[in-house]
Amino acid sequence: MDHYYNAKDLARFSEIGEEAGPLWQKFNAWYTAVFAGGALSEREKALIALGVAHAVQCPYCIDAYTESCLENGADTEQMTEAVHVASAIRGGASLVHGVQMRNKAKQLGM
Repeated sequence: MDHYYNAKDLARFSEIGEEAGPLWQKFNAWYTAVFAGGALSEREKALIALGVAHAVQCPYCIDAYTESCLENGADTEQMTEAVHVASAIRGGASLVHGVQMRNKAKQLGM
């Protein structure tokens, strides 16, 4: 069955640089530097990326950072906790916008 999301497409990511090689090279260099160990370990960065992947709902990123987390020594308990953190932030961001709704309702006298 055909689906919009095809897990095999993740391996084709670099094709996006075929018509824009210099931009792809700059992105790739920056991306590689971002995920190198620094103040945060590669494991910590992978866990952050996994949480963000869920928040932005990118199935390709979820696959990639699930693998990266495991390769960098995270376990499924840590990974699940990262997903819960991202979900809490996303849910809180939706709820806090309720203040905007309340302000508008008050302004309209409702």
